[in-house]
Amino acid sequence: MPFTSLGFSPTALPFLSRAIAELGYLAPTAIQAAAIPGILQGRDVVASAQTGSGKTAAFALPMLQQLVGAPLTKTRTVRGLVLVPTRELAAQVGESIVALGKYLPQHPKVAVVFGGVSINPQMMGLRTGADIVVATPGRLIDLLDHNAVKISDVQTLVLDEADRMLDLGFGEELNRILELLPVKRQSLFFSATFAPAIEALANSMLHDPLRVEIKAEPEGEPDITQRAIAVDAPGRTQLLRHLIQAEKWTRVLVFVATKHAAEIVADKLRKADINAEPFHGELSQGKRTQVLMDFKAKAVQVVVATDVAARGIDIKELPVVVNYDLPRSAVDYTHRIGRTGRAGQSGIAISFVSAASASHFKLIEKRHAIKLVLEEVAGFEPVEVAPVNAADPQGAGGIKGKRPSKKDKLRAANFEKPLS
Repeated sequence: MPFTSLGFSPTALPFLSRAIAELGYLAPTAIQAAAIPGILQGRDVVASAQTGSGKTAAFALPMLQQLVGAPLTKTRTVRGLVLVPTRELAAQVGESIVALGKYLPQHPKVAVVFGGVSINPQMMGLRTGADIVVATPGRLIDLLDHNAVKISDVQTLVLDEADRMLDLGFGEELNRILELLPVKRQSLFFSATFAPAIEALANSMLHDPLRVEIKAEPEGEPDITQRAIAVDAPGRTQLLRHLIQAEKWTRVLVFVATKHAAEIVADKLRKADINAEPFHGELSQGKRTQVLMDFKAKAVQVVVATDVAARGIDIKELPVVVNYDLPRSAVDYTHRIGRTGRAGQSGIAISFVSAASASHFKLIEKRHAIKLVLEEVAGFEPVEVAPVNAADPQGAGGIKGKRPSKKDKLRAANFEKPLS
């Protein structure tokens, strides 16, 4: 099925097709083919598809069509609003929308706003309005409080990675933003997974939504080799260093539980002459941006990250992901390993399993219906035994339930500082 058959208007199609071709999109992905016709018809949509499936273009292309033929005014009116949970995802979505709208007769003004940086340049940039705003909820509210932006004329609202926003504690911010939006609008929910809280929100605010769920077919699943290696907790850094050198990994994304661990592990790798950088929520936005740019450019070999990087980071040809600390949530396991094996590439995802975390890893296996052989690496054979009372092997309550607890929210606030 070509893009020309999805229902784009004859006026907009030539401009969008030129950008699509330049970006190398030969045909719509499954989520694009299923969702775009309904969006173009004006329907509300709840769409779920695996990471890397093309969700951004699925909502961006119809939004851009709305701008074709719009009257040219000195001050732009915000017609599209995209809410995302993290700074990195905001930047990525903004870049995609700009690229897709490159050849529109009136070049769209896309404002990307998020916290962690000064609000003043963002306010200055919005003085003449914007056609589309991509924002994290907290920073958008800051801008609204400063009367720097108006969302009363928004025609299309998009919640991208909607479940992650609630998981990071943005529920109150979302409710406040929704109150300021026009009642008559199109609302689109996109995510890789949908928690019950998101389903409840969709049921309360969407009108007869088109529900799209794209399940990965065997031939379409990412080519990711999953491995589990038994190792004593104190030996994980040495094992990581050994694997990087022995396997000759050119780039590795390593996931840890806390910002402190990210700093410590990266520092130890650097002392072993491995170019490594930490990546967590307490770094400045400038530093985080620089780390990602260097990682993409292969100037940095290893990035040691907290789960702030588990969503929205698209590193082309990333060969290896390592779970130095196991993710607390089975869903986060999916998003972590989904950083590799993207766009038809193959990848490796390795989890370090200590005696204390073995029962937790079994729960992750059960949730994903997988069973991995627990490998041992010569020279790093474990000798520790599981503690007698290991009800909480990760020290974080095991795999999360369907709703975040108070402890979850405090943990997110302390370790990741919800990215406003």
